[in-house]
Amino acid sequence: MNDLFASLKEELTHLSTEDGLKRLCEKFPKENIKFSSALGEEDQVITHFIGRNKLPISLFTLDTGRLFQETYDLIDLTNKKYGVSIDVYFPDHSDIEKLVKEKGPNSFYESVENRKECCFLRKVKPLRRALEGATVWITGLRSSQSDHRQSFDVIEWDDDLKIVKYNPLLKWTYDEMQAFIKQNNVPINGLHKKGFTSIGCAPCTRAITPGEDIRAGRWWWESSHKECGLHETKQVQK
Repeated sequence: MNDLFASLKEELTHLSTEDGLKRLCEKFPKENIKFSSALGEEDQVITHFIGRNKLPISLFTLDTGRLFQETYDLIDLTNKKYGVSIDVYFPDHSDIEKLVKEKGPNSFYESVENRKECCFLRKVKPLRRALEGATVWITGLRSSQSDHRQSFDVIEWDDDLKIVKYNPLLKWTYDEMQAFIKQNNVPINGLHKKGFTSIGCAPCTRAITPGEDIRAGRWWWESSHKECGLHETKQVQK
């Protein structure tokens, strides 16, 4: 795997997003390349590249059971516009039933630990199941989204999941992304027009006010660094 990682890093680091995705499809079968989309603007840009080029990449999203209706509408619209089929992974029902029975439906408001427990059950565990058998995990992360993500690299080795992680939009700026979306008529969540810059679960997301950080609307009652656990595992830049 060390040789594979080194080879991918050498090839993909200097390629454009579109060319990088194409190169992955030349090297691996569809079942080995998986793109996790949260239906955010970054994710929609990547889906645009995949759909426009008919790339054989598996797309999936995580349905936590607490999403906005606008997010479901976007899944439907995206599938139809690009001719793709976004697989949807759900949490284990027994996990959620146990959590709600023991702590109630809103335990995430009570402490960071409770919130991370909820995220783990609703997001991290389904993600691990979705990535089973994959060699490369594609994400829509951008470094300017948070201080935490500025330490990421375009190509990383996720030592916890034992998978190559490809962040093709990492160096894109917010303005570059917005210009691309407008120029290519990329479908986005209707909540973005209402001040929602980062959209997750409905009870954990609010619109931001002018001047606030783009992730201020996520878990706004916390002073944490605004991560759910999907991208907090140890990243090794070999």
